[in-house]
Amino acid sequence: MTELATGRTIVVGVDGSEASAAALRWATEQARALRVEVVAVHAWEATASRVAPYAPVSVRPTPAEERDAAARLLAQTLRRVFGPRIDDAVHAELAEGPAVRVLLDRARGALLLVLGRTVHGQFDLPVGGAVGRECWRHATVPVVAVPAPDRPAVPLRVVGTRLAPRAELLEAQSASR
Repeated sequence: MTELATGRTIVVGVDGSEASAAALRWATEQARALRVEVVAVHAWEATASRVAPYAPVSVRPTPAEERDAAARLLAQTLRRVFGPRIDDAVHAELAEGPAVRVLLDRARGALLLVLGRTVHGQFDLPVGGAVGRECWRHATVPVVAVPAPDRPAVPLRVVGTRLAPRAELLEAQSASR
């Protein structure tokens, strides 16, 4: 998918972290309320140029292997958030390139760009990490930083093709504690 997001989408950066999973959960709730779609984007870069030239060939993954690993990470994050059935309004996109450039490109024209943020006790920073700070500085759409939860959250449950109502999710979370 190389098309830009429209005003009917929320773009979420997914890197496999619990913070990005929290951002995906939050964005999906907002998208349901606004009746828009979510585009979950994972950016990956080939590492061959960053591997020492004297490194053995066995430690140099091929671009195809790197792309497959990136696709697995994106799929695993979606399964962790949604369980076995992903909401129809969520679209996954794998893109090669630097994360900041990819996220800013994909978010152009979207309603929001949503990123996860790991809390380090530094509440004065609006977005954690270098990627988040650069997106915040250069984005042409509002950027929302969603903090990682203190403990991993329960995956959203899907009922039919719709996500379960919030009350049902709260019951599921309290039952799991």
